Amino acid sequence: MPASALADEAEAAAEASDADSSQGGLGDIVVTATRTSESVQKVPISMQALASAKLDERQVKGLSDFSTLLPSVSIAGLGPGRQTPYFRGIVPAGGSYASVGYYLDDIPIAGTGLPDIHVYDVERIEALSGPQGTLYGAGSLAGTIRFISNKPKIGEFEFGYDVEGNKYGDGAFGGQFESYVNVPVSDTVAIRAMGYYRRDGGYVDNKPNNGTFTNGSSSTLSLGDDNPATSYTLDNSDIAKDDYNPIYEYGGRVQLLWEPAPDWEIKPELTAQRQIAYGYFGYDPRVGDLEVHDYDLTRQDDKWYQAQLAIHGHIGDWDLVSATGYYQRKVHLRNDYTYYTVTYDGFGPGYENYLQFFDASGCSGTGADYHCTTLINPQQYYEGWTRDKQFTQELRLSTPKSWPFDITAGGFYQYRKQETNSDYAIHGLDTIAGYTMAGGGDTNYPDGYGVPVEYGGTMVLGSPAVKRDAFYLSERNNTWKDKAIFAEGHYNITPTLKITGGIRYFWTEFATVGFSGVMASARSTSTSLYVPTGEFGCPVPLPDKRLQCLNTNVTAADQVGRYKEDGETHKVALDWQFSPTKMVYFNYSTGFRPGGFNRPLRIRGVGIAAAPAYDSETLTNFELGVKTTWNNIFRFNAAVYYETWDNIQYSVVISGTQGAGMTGNAGKAKVKGVEYDADLKLGNVTISSSGAYNDAALSGNFCNFAVDTSTLAISQLSSCTVGETFGSPAVAQVAAVDGTRLPRQPKFKGTTSIRYETMLGDMDAYFQGAALYQTGATQNLNVYNNNLLVCPDEADTRTTACATKGFVTFDFSAGIKKDNWHLDVFIQNAFDKRGPLTMNTFCSITFCSGSSRTFPVKPQFMGIKFGQKF
Repeated sequence: MPASALADEAEAAAEASDADSSQGGLGDIVVTATRTSESVQKVPISMQALASAKLDERQVKGLSDFSTLLPSVSIAGLGPGRQTPYFRGIVPAGGSYASVGYYLDDIPIAGTGLPDIHVYDVERIEALSGPQGTLYGAGSLAGTIRFISNKPKIGEFEFGYDVEGNKYGDGAFGGQFESYVNVPVSDTVAIRAMGYYRRDGGYVDNKPNNGTFTNGSSSTLSLGDDNPATSYTLDNSDIAKDDYNPIYEYGGRVQLLWEPAPDWEIKPELTAQRQIAYGYFGYDPRVGDLEVHDYDLTRQDDKWYQAQLAIHGHIGDWDLVSATGYYQRKVHLRNDYTYYTVTYDGFGPGYENYLQFFDASGCSGTGADYHCTTLINPQQYYEGWTRDKQFTQELRLSTPKSWPFDITAGGFYQYRKQETNSDYAIHGLDTIAGYTMAGGGDTNYPDGYGVPVEYGGTMVLGSPAVKRDAFYLSERNNTWKDKAIFAEGHYNITPTLKITGGIRYFWTEFATVGFSGVMASARSTSTSLYVPTGEFGCPVPLPDKRLQCLNTNVTAADQVGRYKEDGETHKVALDWQFSPTKMVYFNYSTGFRPGGFNRPLRIRGVGIAAAPAYDSETLTNFELGVKTTWNNIFRFNAAVYYETWDNIQYSVVISGTQGAGMTGNAGKAKVKGVEYDADLKLGNVTISSSGAYNDAALSGNFCNFAVDTSTLAISQLSSCTVGETFGSPAVAQVAAVDGTRLPRQPKFKGTTSIRYETMLGDMDAYFQGAALYQTGATQNLNVYNNNLLVCPDEADTRTTACATKGFVTFDFSAGIKKDNWHLDVFIQNAFDKRGPLTMNTFCSITFCSGSSRTFPVKPQFMGIKFGQKF
């Protein structure tokens, strides 16, 4: 079948779907989940497809919006552009690969913190549950999300726009403008473009507040005739404001379709976005509802583009697809980090040395009379610059349609490089004054910065700024190389019984090089640090050029951490189409997520400890499902599944590492669940419902990691049992016992909507109500840490994890339509319920749980939208 015929088939199916719907039926959705165009009701896997009409009806703008409509999907993160989706409770919290594939058309976007792709002029969003390791690879351990854009149409002119004004209930006003155009250039060429601008008003208030930092030893120090206080009063009045988390976003997409010959299509495409998000999208319940106390700027500037080229054609009767993509993303993040300072200040002497540095403007005198009286503002902030570059090439070849079976085989290659610069900094640290006795002072006090130890301070030798204002610096280059060959085929055993088999062989490589540490780490000549000359120690101060001082690996001669792995995943599916509109299927599939490398960790008072590499994860899925349609008015799909998850990758903090983390393997887990989606159309009323029940739990104890101070080796306890010391993270053997719930995923999540369509005069009209509901979820696999967040008063006594509360929200919308225009009004979370999705801390939960923040479902949000199509 020529490429143009494939497109015609998909378009015809979509037109048939619209016709069925207009005649009172449910209609259908054509998907390409298995790399061929077919009805979603014919695909033998559990999946949901949100068509453009559904996306418009439910006011979907991005990841956080459509994830609420996908019962098997949960998200965790800090706001737009800083979120990660999960399927079926498979929620790793470590490692360098995502567990969910994230595709824009045919090209994957790799990474764990994903860009917030704007949903407009989109044909559909596909959500494929379970391992998709055969056709989609390493990043699709637990599932895959695909954005399928509207394609150019040859011979047709289309134009449309939508304008919206909106407001958060007690928050600010916002709005957006979106438009698209399809232009036929010739009989063989068409161009399609879309663009948009969006402003979200914000709904979190940064309330005015002032507080005092005081070191753990004394409130004042005596230094000669001066008494510099080591306390510092904070005041956020300069930046305090209501609705401090607005979003400014704009972007667009341009596509070209060229048919150089009847059997060939060439489609270049470019998508670009920029999103600037201010503030946190969580709140501190200790301050108030949707309120925080921030003392410094929090702002993320996220710019990305993806260019891709799809070539689809035929060589004889063989179908050929080539997909080439290049993706680049630049993120500049500023984050208030004051609560980190507050936490470590509370630990007392030895931890608060960054609180006692002198402001040069407060120094005077010379020689023995030289003295400083004013300390700089000690509050920390974070500033990070990340650049991500990805190149992807996939080639697929399918057998002729005349053969008694069909096979799609291909190859995949992806190269990814990520450069990160992270400053954990203090304003003015690079220009502080030193304390010196040169010129006639007491020689018992060496030159240094800060208050001398003899006067109760924690003075350090040499400037504490590693680079710029950074007290702690991380400069790192990570590279990934992924290669795979794969094949998937189908054979009809009988006219109604089909078997599907697939296999994928993969080769993956990960390497990291860089430096992480404080200035004392850079100066050290007895650790693993060295410069490219091979000499220990680093040039101080560090040069502006990056990566001149490395501490990635304590053993490799070139100071590069490397990890390589190869293996295979496979699947077998059997589906029985026992009537034209009813199917039962069984699916067995496997998935993988590569392992990786940990940098060495500094053990307080001991030295540098080598952290072990972590192993790859595997996921095995057994799924039995049905897909049925009854008289074109009732559709019911359901699947029951059992998954085993081995070598769970999880971030852990080793006792004595001052809060530094590494990724380890937490053992095994099992997931049992049921998913369903159903639609019933009775005349003018359509009732839709979908839901998922997930019972995800550990299989066996999750043993803690410990360091052997004699060998400086970090390892996981080979066996562990629950004892009276369970609650203490420093000595506990067990982080989570056998049967502990996996975090983040509610046991039940679902949505139900009722839509009524009628006529108001000569206009089409609708009224719709929808409910979103989910039960509570735990927040961390480590029970002690989880309970510090969710039920802190019981953290030391409970051996089972507390869960956040479940919630129900209601959405309502109505609209009218005539000819080429439509007008809609909507209100989401109409009763302004505060449903918690995730919780987050500024540093290790063990230390920073007292300043945690809750990230809720979107608060009350209302708006009006007008649009036209030509």
